[in-house]
Amino acid sequence: MPETWNAAAAGVLRLPSGRLIRGRGLRHPLPDGPQPTYGVYLLGRQPPEVTWESTWLRWPDFRLPSNREAARQALTTAWERATEERVELACGGGRGRTGTALACLAVLDGVPPEDAVAFVRHHYDRHAVETPWQKRYVRRFPA
Repeated sequence: MPETWNAAAAGVLRLPSGRLIRGRGLRHPLPDGPQPTYGVYLLGRQPPEVTWESTWLRWPDFRLPSNREAARQALTTAWERATEERVELACGGGRGRTGTALACLAVLDGVPPEDAVAFVRHHYDRHAVETPWQKRYVRRFPA
């Protein structure tokens, strides 16, 4: 039996395929309930230690990933693992970088790139994806 998120839990986004991914802000307390089994942390500097498997993707606030190829690989891995695991994506506030990464996962899941930001804003956070260059990054993902 897969160990994924409860679809009704805070911050959980259901992709069209049914995959559940949790987005969150690291400045907020860890939500109640089960812990992730895998996390991708989108920060400009080394994230705090966690007890589950994780990947740090260097991604400064309000910007884009420092290494686009590493970002594509990390996000593809997160999308693949979400079929059977509790995967979370997180940045400082849980909106800009996290929303951008969630929109990229939506593209991997079949949402047209030009619709992915609206999809994440509708199903995750209406303020997700904060900058014009983050929107452009999603439209061009995974190129």
